[in-house]
Amino acid sequence: MRSNMNTMSIAVVALSLVAAMPAAAQHDHAGHAGEKLGTVDFRTSCNPSVRADFNRATALLHSFEFSSAIQAFSGVLEKEPTCGIAYWGIVLSNWGNPFGGIRQPIVIERGQAAIAKARAATAAKFDARERAYFDAVLMLFDGAPERAQRERTLAYESAMAALVGANPDDMEARVFYALAISQNALATDKTYANQIKAAGMLEPLYRDHPDHPGLAHYIIHAYDHPPLAPRAIEAARRYAQIAPSAPHALHMPSHTFTRVGYWQDSITTNKASAETATKLGSVGETLHAMDYQEYAYLQLVQDAAARRLVDAVPDLRNRLDPNAIGGAASGPAGLYAIAAIPARYALERGAWAEAASLEARSTDYPWTDGVTHFARALGAARSGSPAAARPDIDKLKALGEKLTAMKDAYWAGQVDIQRQVAEAWVAFAEGQRDTAIQMLQGAADAEDATDKAAVSPGPLAPARELLGEMMLEAGKPKEALAAFEATMKKEPNRFRAVAGAMRAAEAMGDRAAASTYARELLAVVKAPDSTRPDLERARKLAS
Repeated sequence: MRSNMNTMSIAVVALSLVAAMPAAAQHDHAGHAGEKLGTVDFRTSCNPSVRADFNRATALLHSFEFSSAIQAFSGVLEKEPTCGIAYWGIVLSNWGNPFGGIRQPIVIERGQAAIAKARAATAAKFDARERAYFDAVLMLFDGAPERAQRERTLAYESAMAALVGANPDDMEARVFYALAISQNALATDKTYANQIKAAGMLEPLYRDHPDHPGLAHYIIHAYDHPPLAPRAIEAARRYAQIAPSAPHALHMPSHTFTRVGYWQDSITTNKASAETATKLGSVGETLHAMDYQEYAYLQLVQDAAARRLVDAVPDLRNRLDPNAIGGAASGPAGLYAIAAIPARYALERGAWAEAASLEARSTDYPWTDGVTHFARALGAARSGSPAAARPDIDKLKALGEKLTAMKDAYWAGQVDIQRQVAEAWVAFAEGQRDTAIQMLQGAADAEDATDKAAVSPGPLAPARELLGEMMLEAGKPKEALAAFEATMKKEPNRFRAVAGAMRAAEAMGDRAAASTYARELLAVVKAPDSTRPDLERARKLAS
């Protein structure tokens, strides 16, 4: 039996220390009264009259508010057409979220158009350092789409390394270089070498510049992995204070909160993010924050609150432009949330027939479409209609093949894991229990060998958690408990994992362990707004 008590105690101490720290100082850039984006000081050769405007644009870029950053850098050029380095900011903003996966053709086209405009701007001037920034960002688009994206991002990382080598005192160069290193981390590298290297560059700077938005932001991204996440708690607590005018800055702390199972903290910061994004008209950012809220609400059994988010999705779906330049969560992240929110609502509650009846939609992003087909297939198999799952499994296979053809290896792999999980549950429903367990074990191993994308708070249904549920149904409680405990280590405070461990321990006849898990579940779920059978069982076992 495992327990979260030591981990939780350490986290409580860490949070109390962070809470005692003074709030980050706030600064206005370029006279935007009341706007709080943090403090940036990017040295340029441009006229001092545009310095504040340039710093504001860079602060927006650091918080992944890309549309606003493009407007701000363009405003710099309107005031001073000779400020060539502003074109660097426009091109990099067109690249968008560095953790956003394979770029669609429209993104490449917009970036290349921005490069062409910069090259045609004969008035623009660069000093040698600024030229190095501009030449580096060109690498992200050079040779696209024929040249593989990873080859281009690695070339960009190398160019930023050279820039830092030539300008060792340029803090902004080091910050963007660290981000490039994180961007190129492979989801299959469980040494987290890139992330640790990037964080090692960022953390000393963060201690000296606690109001810089990029430092807190990129530390959270670097540590956005189960074994590393506790290291990001301080940055997560502070980032929302540093740049509360940026919806993404209000959302990003929840990456850490989700990893460590702080559900109410995730809800609070994502509500603030969604409210700010709505005021700014950023539909994608609103949806992204809602998806993280949905995940957290369901862990706390606040199902009525989760239902309200589901009900809000159709209106936002009608207003989302998937090709618009926005914040970090524009386009595909919004589409993902549209699919994931109702799917999570069904799957986390074990409402299998409800999941099977979800409406499937087709978009230009196959991995977002896979969300619904996975939920439908799993729901059909687990509600006693395995044959009805076959069309959705076939669709998952076709989506995986399409992603492979698009050279999107990460999402092709994720969709294939979903297919494997669904096929395992179909086999189980059809009575092939040993085969099903073997298939689901393989899917769980594959999922453990990779990691979730930044677009998602977590898998729709962790494969190893599902393996635990299958083991329980197969009458193998000991094996089930091992699967649930492994899930809890990776995804702490997940309702279904803790509840599953409780049921497995009870089935083994270990009343003490079952009672311990029951108390742990009740400690997480303090104020449910609905009733689930596992919660009622926990109250009985804990008494």
